[in-house]
Amino acid sequence: MAVLAKSPEVTVLMSVYNAERYLTEAIESILKQTFTDFEFIIIDDGSSDRSLQILQQYARQDSRIQLVSRENRGLVSSLNEGLALAKAPFIARMDADDISYPDRLSKQVAFLKEHPDYAAIGCRVRLIDEDSDPLRLFSLATTHQEIDTAHLQGEGGAIAHAAATFRKDKLNVIGRFRSEFTHAEDLDLWLRLAEVGQLGNLPDVLYDYRQHLQSVGHKYRAEQINSANNTLKEAFERRGLLNANFKAIEPPLSDENQLVLKWGWWALGAGNIKTARKYALRAFKATPFSLEALKLCFCVIRGH
Repeated sequence: MAVLAKSPEVTVLMSVYNAERYLTEAIESILKQTFTDFEFIIIDDGSSDRSLQILQQYARQDSRIQLVSRENRGLVSSLNEGLALAKAPFIARMDADDISYPDRLSKQVAFLKEHPDYAAIGCRVRLIDEDSDPLRLFSLATTHQEIDTAHLQGEGGAIAHAAATFRKDKLNVIGRFRSEFTHAEDLDLWLRLAEVGQLGNLPDVLYDYRQHLQSVGHKYRAEQINSANNTLKEAFERRGLLNANFKAIEPPLSDENQLVLKWGWWALGAGNIKTARKYALRAFKATPFSLEALKLCFCVIRGH
């Protein structure tokens, strides 16, 4: 009689689209986890760079990798495709330009096993830039109430989506990711998950979350704000809160110069002076007569 293979305890799910610059480091960070009982489902979403070749090389080397490659369909379709393939009771997300710390999975799985009322657990993350230089810490809230309140106020990143581990049965209950909220599918997911279980963040920093000009939050900011407002309105309606509390999110300025300044101030506030100096110089070169650029330069020289 054939012996049935044991299902893994965790499915790590990653979608890849033209991520060759950071992909090797992202994959290695999962393969080097101290927790090893996982399958690694990777969806190549029609990449046109060397991403597929890199993925194929790793798939040949590690049998835990299950690689799917096809035409571009977008992140939501890729995540739902991966969920349909997943065999494990826990789903850990991962983005192709980020880095998981070695004990991320072990700590998140242990927490979910000890707290059956939790639908998902994230962690504190360190924001890094395109050069892997540190910006600041993020996703600092730890309790369900803090996180759900932040989401209802339209504050993104109360949990970093790609740094979280979920219960698959809870994802099945709420219906997985929804394409009508593209670019804010994570906010929609959190709002619906909060209605069937608890959300939390471990106080440990277990993930490096990369900020760069090609990331969704910057490249598709207008579409993201529109989708976020739509999912917030629907969530308020579900919870019977619409008439009293709903307030639409206003899109912030997000051109490149504003982002450079923001990243510079973030790094300076977190004491990452070397990173802050880099962005102060970039801001000054781009807009040498800007008062904001000059102010950042002065504060970086002063050290605070």
